Amino acid sequence: MGMILSVVNQKGGVGKTTSAVNLTAALHLAGKKVLLCDFDPQANSTSGLGVDKEALETSIYDVIINGADPKSAIVETEWGHVLPSSATLSGAGIELISMPDREHQLRKALDALRNDYDYIFVDCPPSLELLTLNALCAADHILIPVQCEYYALEGLRDLMTTLRAVNRSLNKKLDIFGVILTMFDGRTNLSMQVAEEVRRYFPGKVFATVIPRNVRLSEAPSHGMPIMAYDRFSRGAESYQALAQEFLKKEGR
Repeated sequence: MGMILSVVNQKGGVGKTTSAVNLTAALHLAGKKVLLCDFDPQANSTSGLGVDKEALETSIYDVIINGADPKSAIVETEWGHVLPSSATLSGAGIELISMPDREHQLRKALDALRNDYDYIFVDCPPSLELLTLNALCAADHILIPVQCEYYALEGLRDLMTTLRAVNRSLNKKLDIFGVILTMFDGRTNLSMQVAEEVRRYFPGKVFATVIPRNVRLSEAPSHGMPIMAYDRFSRGAESYQALAQEFLKKEGR
């Protein structure tokens, strides 16, 4: 049975989508069956793996709101499978409010896919609202990208409060699988200090592999490619491949 991991941090611009896309691609290259569920209305993970979000007939919105078969929405790419998002998902938070068992609609969809994959990643929106709550209820674990910049820990207290609340009443098994340090610049004291502070805040949970600030990583999404396709010799590609290997070792596979 596959593992479901939600990539979550309510701050924007911390590397959630970059990490979700490139971990999916790196684990796919390592021979694993991986599905990336794009649960952000911006649909950047969808386009980041080369899927034309304007040409979609079925998306995750249709699955959780209209009851579409999740398997019918999956798009296969050479870098892994995608359960795509679209702009229509932006209204799903409101539509979910009136639905019974509203926090578990994503879980029901992904549970139907578990046996087909080793890993299912959920790319969450940058907020702590009903879509993100669905992602937390669906997941076995969460991955938290944290940028090595000022205010890195701002808002993480709210995320931890939400995580504890979900643990108590909605998903008792949910825990933190790991914390990913992103946008790291080893030339600056600030990055070193933030990394040290994050390791103190999440003892034993921070991956040793850090993701550097890298221009090629920033360019790759505009070409609809993961970094391994865009520039496999870049520092960004090497870092995500190393992160994937550390992920597999940590998970015991």
